[in-house]
Order: sequence, then C-alpha cells, then structure tokens
Amino acid sequence: MDDRQLVELACAAREQAYAPYSGFSVGAALLDADGRIWQGCNIENAAFGPTVCAERVALFKAVSEGVRSFEALAVAGGPAGESIAAFTAPCGVCRQVLREFCSDGFRIILAAPDGETRTFTLGELLPQSFGPSSLA
Repeated sequence: MDDRQLVELACAAREQAYAPYSGFSVGAALLDADGRIWQGCNIENAAFGPTVCAERVALFKAVSEGVRSFEALAVAGGPAGESIAAFTAPCGVCRQVLREFCSDGFRIILAAPDGETRTFTLGELLPQSFGPSSLA
C-alpha cells in the first residue's frame, strides 16, 4: 500500500462523515502492520464533547479487533460537500491517543487538494510525548 492509495482511502472515508455542526468532514485511513486498512470519519454530536475525530474512529476500530501494531495514517479534511482543503493534521487528543499505540516513527500523511501530501512522524507532531513507556 503506497501513500497515494492510503490518501485515496482517507478521502473515501471522509464521504461518511457526520459533521452537521462544524460542516468540516474528515476521513482517515490507518495502515496496520499486517497491511490491513482501517477507515474512520469524524462523527459529531450536538453536545460537542462526545464528538469523535476520524483518526480515533479508525484507531479504535482496529484496537477493538485486537490490532496493536500500526505503520501509517492518512488524513484528509475539508468543508462538507467540497473537495479536501489545505492540510488537516490530527488534533492534540488524536496525537495523544495515537501515541498509546504508535512509535515516534509512525508516519502521518496529510493530504492537500492538489494531490500534494506532507508526511510527518508522530514524534515530529508530538515531541517530548507522554506514553506507555513513561509509566515504566
């Protein structure tokens, strides 16, 4: 699975987003160590607090099926009903949840509307992180 294919799957997942309050749809495609893909979309709630981001939906789907090893995540976001917008990075909560299961070298691929991508490691997006090893 190359990065472009992962981005395409994130874009496809974005189509399922439920974003009536923000009007901003996000899709994510998570590649596990066995080559399987786990897709997620943001799911909003009128109370706002229970809203779940696309990245966590994808990760929680995988973890709930017993997967604990991951390679990369692609994220695509933009106004609902429109093409993807400028690069959409995971929020701080998503970065911390990813840190629970992913190494500093875990790749995060952000999509832009012109087909451009930018790739970061989790360590770059969440430096000096607190994770499971912090409690050892």
